[in-house]
This record gives sequence, C-alpha cells and structure tokens, in this order.
Amino acid sequence: MRLASGGLVLEVPPGWEARIRRQPPSQPGRPGNALLHASTIPLPERRGDFGSGVVENLGPDDAFVALLEYDRKDADAVLFVAGRLPVPRPSDFSPTVLQRTRAGNTGAQWFFALSGRPFSLHAVLGSHARRSPGAVKVDRLLRGLEVS
Repeated sequence: MRLASGGLVLEVPPGWEARIRRQPPSQPGRPGNALLHASTIPLPERRGDFGSGVVENLGPDDAFVALLEYDRKDADAVLFVAGRLPVPRPSDFSPTVLQRTRAGNTGAQWFFALSGRPFSLHAVLGSHARRSPGAVKVDRLLRGLEVS
C-alpha cells in the first residue's frame, strides 16, 4: 500500500498500518505540520502524537512509529543537524527513552531534517529483549519513506 499526504510518501510494508495527517493549526509550534503514525497493530482513531492509546497495546513483536514535523524555520537548528533518516540499531533502543514507561517496552528517538523540513522520529517496540528484530521492522518501514 502507498500512502501520500503533506509531502510525505510511504510504501507501507505488509503487517503495518499507517496514517498521515496535518496537525491542527491551533497547536503551538507545529501549525499545519505533518504527523505520520505507523504500527504493526491497528491504529485507533484517537491517539496521542507520541502513541498514547497505541503503545500500551503493543505485543512483544510489535512496533509503533511517530514521525512529527516541526516548523520549517527550525530546520537549521542544531537539534536537526542530521540530514538523513536514521538507520535504527538495537543499541538505539532503551526503556528510559519512553515518555511513559511500561514493563517490557523500549524506545528510541531521533531528530533530523529532510528536504528542508525538520522532524522527530519516535519509535516504540513491544519488547526490549526482542529489540533486534524490532529495529529491523522499523528500518524496513523507514526505507519506504520519501519526503519532498
């Protein structure tokens, strides 16, 4: 399946569900910016930017990804100095990265800019012990992402 919106194109791998939306202009700091969610479990209609409502339901072999766009004026900030998508490695994931810790879950976060657009990528895996195959799943998803 191919998903396209807001200058993002994602070839969704089998076993993943994904959605892209524009953030409401009323949210400070990200008016109208793109937000992509992808998960190996069904995405509920109501979910938080970083996956609340989803990550609590991840099984040990599941993954959730949130790609949040920030304002273009921030693309030159040091935080977004990386100019490419991350290549997730098992060592990138840690239970201490999570906004809300849950037994077994592990997460990673990266900041970068693509096509002059600053992003944060937040990934949560259902099991820290199984982070190696989880990192491979997230990497496979990201290989299908294009930003214009």
